[in-house]
Parts: sequence; C-alpha cells; structure tokens
Amino acid sequence: MEHIPVHEIIPVHETKTHGTAALPYTVYHGLIPELIPSFPLHWHDDFEVIYCVAGQMEVTVWGQIYRLCPGDLVAILPRGIHSIDQCGEKTAEYFNIMFHPALFRGSEEDPCYAKYVLPFLNGKRVLKCFQPKSSLFNQAVTPCILSMLEHRREGYSTHELLMKSQLFLLLHHMNLFSTAATGDNGLLHLSYGRLKNALYYVQHSYDQEITVQKAAQQCGFSESHFMKLFREFTGMSFNAYLVNYRLELAARQLWETDLRAIDIAENCGFHNQSYFTRAFRKKYGKTPSEYRKSRGFSTHGKTTTMPSSRRRP
Repeated sequence: MEHIPVHEIIPVHETKTHGTAALPYTVYHGLIPELIPSFPLHWHDDFEVIYCVAGQMEVTVWGQIYRLCPGDLVAILPRGIHSIDQCGEKTAEYFNIMFHPALFRGSEEDPCYAKYVLPFLNGKRVLKCFQPKSSLFNQAVTPCILSMLEHRREGYSTHELLMKSQLFLLLHHMNLFSTAATGDNGLLHLSYGRLKNALYYVQHSYDQEITVQKAAQQCGFSESHFMKLFREFTGMSFNAYLVNYRLELAARQLWETDLRAIDIAENCGFHNQSYFTRAFRKKYGKTPSEYRKSRGFSTHGKTTTMPSSRRRP
C-alpha cells in the first residue's frame, strides 16, 4: 500500500524559505475553496499578514477564531500558531504577505534589529493580531499592503527597493501599535510552546493509536490540564484536532493520488470505513468519492497535483 509521509504534506512547523536569501519576502495569492478549503494549524519563523480582499474566511491564531471580511487583516508574529479555514460555504480571496526577520538585520551589532525586531521574537512585545478594516493599525498599513499586492510580480526584478521600503514601514507600524508583554502572557505562551509537542506527536504518529494520555505525556502535563490548555491553544479538543488533522490528510491524498478511499482511510488512522465517510462528509459536505470527483481527479493511470495554498501568482 502506498503511504505518503504526513510531514511532507501537512508540516506543523513550516520551514519553507519564502522568497530568496537576499530578499526573504513573498506574497501568496489564496482562493478558498478553489485552491484549498483550509490550511491546518502550523507555525513558522516569518512574520505574516493575511489580508482578505473578497468574501469571508476564518483565521485562528493561538486558539482564537477571527472572521475576516474584505479589508480585514490578521498580523501574525513569528512562531505564532495559526490556521486558515473556510467560513461555512462562503468563498474568499486573500493574500499572505510573509517576510523573515533576517530581512531587517544589518550589521552584527545592529541597534535597530535589537530594538525593533528581537522584542517580537523573544515575546517581550505583542501585537493584537486581528485588525478589522476600521482599526487604526489597519488604516495605517493598508497603503503598504496594497502597494505590495500591486507590484508583487515585479518584487524581485524592478521594484525591490519599493518592496523593502514597504516592509520596513510595515514593521514600523507594527512597533508603534505593539505593547509590552505581561508576565501572564509570557507564562501562557511558555505553556503553549510545550503543547507544540502534541502537534508534533500527531504529525509523526497520525496513523497509529493516539490517546489523550499519550499526548499529555508528550507535553509533561496531567490529562486534565492538557485538555484545558489544548482547547485554549487550538480552539478545539485534542480528539477533535486529531480527527480534523487526519481528515485534512485524507482530503489531500484523495486529491493527489489514485489510492482507493478505503486505503487512504487506513493510511490516515481511520480503521472504521463508515466512521471515516461520516466524518469526511460532515467536514467537507461530500463523501470521499464525491470530493475526489469535484476536484477534477483523473484516474487514467496518473495522479493530479494539488495546488499549494502557498503559491505565488
């Protein structure tokens, strides 16, 4: 039976280089659900701004769900846990602006990097992530964002200086609107950091028997404390997260391979075909076979390639 390693499909720690080494920045164009209905919980070392231009979508950051309408944005600091989801049956168009902290590093003892970037990386400063269209931060950075969207195709050829200037201006506004982190905030994020071990556990053991007890042990928490923190951390119970993760993987295998649905279910840790079908229909509104057909899958001896939700236009 063909088996697709989950860490190659749904990494919880995204390590992909966005942009180039000289200019670690890029803009991705997203369509929900045309490209992908959701992007599961993950984190990375980049700053990220998610800007909704049409429709409605949901973004979860540190367990808090935000609904974005046109003009709304979410600003995510490095290592922040987040996901992107379809809002009911609604469609959405959005852009991800991603830029690495190294973009702002100058000389070895750069005072600006130490003053304005490191506090975001070491948790000493925080920024309210959800910024509706009416917020002052949103209004301040929207001109920067629109400029980057307009010139995204020339960002590496003829508009490098413009892109860098807009990113520095964006970081400037992020600092202006940020606040000093409280002690409680630091302790909470320390606990959340330990909970990432549970996500790694699911990533590498998704096709095996996974229990709350085993997951709690991975994080060094009691079961009760783990369940409480995990719900705060992700916005769902651990068991719900596990089922959702397996379904995400199954959906991608239905899209990318010609494996039978029953084999995909087994690959993803579903050992009861009826339960898999019910759970899949509940999440995607279609049976596995209907889902595969709706994505234009061809079974003439070839597999299709599912478009990445991180793709440059």
